[in-house]
Amino acid sequence: MSELAERYYKVKERIRIACQNAGRSEDSVTLVAVSKFHSIDDIIEVANLGQKEFGENYIQEALEKIAVRPDLKWHAIGPIQSKKTKEIIGKFALIESLATDSFLAELEKRTKGSKQVQEILLQVNIGREEQKSGLLPEDVLTFAKKVLLVPTLKLTGLMCIPPLDLEPEHTRPYFKELREIKENLEQELSLSLPHLSMGMSADFPVAIEEGATIIRVGTDIFGPRKSH
Repeated sequence: MSELAERYYKVKERIRIACQNAGRSEDSVTLVAVSKFHSIDDIIEVANLGQKEFGENYIQEALEKIAVRPDLKWHAIGPIQSKKTKEIIGKFALIESLATDSFLAELEKRTKGSKQVQEILLQVNIGREEQKSGLLPEDVLTFAKKVLLVPTLKLTGLMCIPPLDLEPEHTRPYFKELREIKENLEQELSLSLPHLSMGMSADFPVAIEEGATIIRVGTDIFGPRKSH
C-alpha cells in the first residue's frame, strides 16, 4: 500500500471514530479531499480508493484538473476573482466561498437564463479575522436574503475557516457558533440548509461533533503541500 493510500485510510478511520463518538452516521459527513498544489496523478490515486469529492482553491489549477476528471465532484473553496466567474459555471458541484456583493452579482449575471442551478455556501468569517474572507456573523442573514432572490443559485449552507489553533478543542466555539447561525437562518428564512462545511485536518473530529456535514482535509491525505 502506498503512503498516500495509508494516509487516506487513516483519515477515513478518524471520520468513522468521530461519527461513532458523536452518535452520527458516517454517511452524514462528506469528506472533501483538498488537492490544491497536488498532482492529478495523486488525485487519480485517491479517486481510485473511492474518494469522489475534491476541493480546489485556485481556479486555473482546478480547471486543468477538472478537464482530466470531470466525473469527480469538485468544490471551489477559495476566493474567486470576478473575471474567473464565467469559467466556473457548471464546473463545480459546490461553490463554498460566496461572501461579497460583487461575486454574487457576477454569479447572477453568468447563470442568468441557465437551466442549471449552482449550489453555493456562504463563507462566514467566524473569527472576525481581518486577513480572511467571509461575511461577518451579523451580516449573514441580510446577505442570504439577497442570494435567495437569484433563481439560478441554491443556498445550501455555510462554510468557515476558524482561527488557526494547535489545540482542536479551541476551535469548538467557532464551530458551535456557525451551527447556531445556520439554525437561525433556517428559522428566519423558513428553509432547510443541509450543509455546514467546517473542520480541516487538525480539528475535523471536533467539527463533526458540532454538526459538520462537510469536512475539508488536505495535508492529512496528500502530505505536505508542494509550494509553487
